[in-house]
Amino acid sequence: MDFLQLTGKTILVAGVANRKSVAWHTAQLLQEVGANVLLSVRSQVRADAVKKLFPNSPVFVCDVEHQEQIDALRDAVASTTSVLHGIVHSLAFADFSAGWLPFHQTPRAAFLQAANISCFSLLALADSFRPMLDPETGSVVTISISTTRMAAENYGYMAPIKAALDSSVCFLAKSFSQFSKIRFNAVCPGLLKTSASAGIPGYVDSYLFAEKATLRKQAVQTDEVASAVAFLLSPRSSGINAQGLVIDAGMGINYFDDRLVKTD
Repeated sequence: MDFLQLTGKTILVAGVANRKSVAWHTAQLLQEVGANVLLSVRSQVRADAVKKLFPNSPVFVCDVEHQEQIDALRDAVASTTSVLHGIVHSLAFADFSAGWLPFHQTPRAAFLQAANISCFSLLALADSFRPMLDPETGSVVTISISTTRMAAENYGYMAPIKAALDSSVCFLAKSFSQFSKIRFNAVCPGLLKTSASAGIPGYVDSYLFAEKATLRKQAVQTDEVASAVAFLLSPRSSGINAQGLVIDAGMGINYFDDRLVKTD
């Protein structure tokens, strides 16, 4: 039974990095349920690696920092299909090369670059692909975080960037509602084991604490996030729009767990 009703639907997944990435798990799942998956990556080197993971899917190169490359991506995708039923925006980048700094010392260039790649790219992709998105069942899903109100020092300025992303989801949903039924939502996972997270200073300690704080004492798995993305792409979630779906295994309600409070 095709419960998700994604068989034959064409989905663009932007941001595949490797087998640990949310985008990889999402693309893999979408193929399993019969969707036609198109992939977008940042560089040719990455494209060569991703082609080995998805030999039967078109892989396009697009650095979303540059509008002309986004428009070129649209044109390249348009040469393979006339309609898109969904876009997965799994793009985030932060330059921590300056090392850990207090938030008030965040380098301007690093903040603005992170905002461009991690947030504004959602707007840019949505607008560029607007004519191609199915106006009745189109769905755009981005990857955020479980909370942007937790001031974790090591995550630093990326939390405000994700807060802007969350807000952008709402404004895009409202804006597109003027001429279509295209939906915009975010999946907001707790801490994950990904190659991107490995670059965050002190992430392992935070991850292990987060795992203890979950109700099941097991961290969120990347394939669980992918399943939520697939659901939000599906017509089965047609009533969900402008929302952030938190996937944190109950962590957000369990910070005062006795086993955390009464540590030796």
